[in-house]
Amino acid sequence: MPVTQTDPPAETPQSVRVALMEGRIVLIDVREPMEYAAERIHGALLFPLSTFDPKALPQDASKPIVLHCGSGKRSATAFERCRGAGVNVAAHMGGGIGAWKAVGLPTVSIDPTSGAVHDRK
Repeated sequence: MPVTQTDPPAETPQSVRVALMEGRIVLIDVREPMEYAAERIHGALLFPLSTFDPKALPQDASKPIVLHCGSGKRSATAFERCRGAGVNVAAHMGGGIGAWKAVGLPTVSIDPTSGAVHDRK
């Protein structure tokens, strides 16, 4: 019987927010640079899926890695790449930044016409 991969563990935006605010996780955004520049979660580090190297992720045993993207699809793909490379990643955020915004959590964006930074609280 063939071995099948299980879905990566998914965290809710609310649980990711709490863990991020308490400094208990490292949040990795796997979207592309233009998406990250347009709007991002404060404190997330950018490691785009198009150039994603699991071995380049920051490794701190005291801070598990949680991945996120726009909807959860690319972060699940990145999670599988990490699994295949033997890099420990705790989970990905189900629903991505879309789910984060849907529950009213804050983001940071930059106005492309003026360069002004906007914190959406």
